Amino acid sequence: MYKNKTITALLHLLVWLTLFSLPYLLSYGQEQELDRVKAHFWIPLVFSVIIFYFNYFVLVDRFLFPKKMLQFIVINAAMIAFFLFLKEYIEDNFFQEIIKKRLENTNRTAPPFKMAIYIQVLSYMAPLLFSIALKTTKRWNKTEAERKEAMHVKLKSELQHLHYQLQPHFFFNSLNNIYSLVDISPDQAKSSIHSLSKLMRYMLYETNLEVVPLTKEIDFLKKYIDLMKLRVSDKTSVSYSFPVKETGIQIAPLLFISLIENAFKHGVSATKTSNIDINMTCDSNTVLFSVENNNFPKKTDDKSGSGIGLQNLEKRLELLYPDKFSFKTIIKNDRFLVTLEIEIN
Repeated sequence: MYKNKTITALLHLLVWLTLFSLPYLLSYGQEQELDRVKAHFWIPLVFSVIIFYFNYFVLVDRFLFPKKMLQFIVINAAMIAFFLFLKEYIEDNFFQEIIKKRLENTNRTAPPFKMAIYIQVLSYMAPLLFSIALKTTKRWNKTEAERKEAMHVKLKSELQHLHYQLQPHFFFNSLNNIYSLVDISPDQAKSSIHSLSKLMRYMLYETNLEVVPLTKEIDFLKKYIDLMKLRVSDKTSVSYSFPVKETGIQIAPLLFISLIENAFKHGVSATKTSNIDINMTCDSNTVLFSVENNNFPKKTDDKSGSGIGLQNLEKRLELLYPDKFSFKTIIKNDRFLVTLEIEIN
């Protein structure tokens, strides 16, 4: 901030120095009468400096932005009128030679008095309008920065809320699965609890970052699939394929888990054969994930799980990867296929 203020001050100084040097820059190689430059250029320019900065630092904020237009116009009109009178007074009392020459040339080259006043008023209006333009632009930039910051805070807050919402949902579903094993296979239930503790450790301590390595996310998904396979019967076949090599891809955590949960919730039957196929492929900047399973719709009175997983996923994708993802679901021949494609960077 200090550096920006210094640069701004230097730019202002450079602009005014350039303006004060204009009489000599525009008449390079020609002699300039110093008194004439002072009377007709430097003194009005000093008045312009005063008008500019008085408006920039005081009047625009105090009167224009709060929409006190009448006071703003009256003060500026009075200030311009005062400077017009003061300029004439200074010329009459300190630059008599300039006045004599002006009188000698009045009938030949000097513009009419009203025209001269009109030109001077316009010259004082320029710094006034420029100060308004700069101040308005500065205010708009500040407002836009604040709006973007507010949106960023809101985005982070909403993502955090969705993240916290996902954790108990995941834990609830996993406990339901383990509960079903307690009476059937106590040893498998113990193993499942141990596996669940590892998964929860990942969710609690390693997913608070905005992105995680895709390899870590894949490892988490494999452990979860192996955990879920413990509760399904021999009538259910589960297969999965993930990239083996290090991809170097960084991705938002816990985007795919809901799709796998959904497959085990709706794609498994206690009496019918079924199979779940999970596949992930990726290149340098795209991840394609698909899950295909049998479709066994839940009964309307089945309240196991809240159905929040896929809704949560779509909201997170819209926030994290706007216009950079494709999420499709298809039901065909009693098979449910979901594909998620995400463009990274």
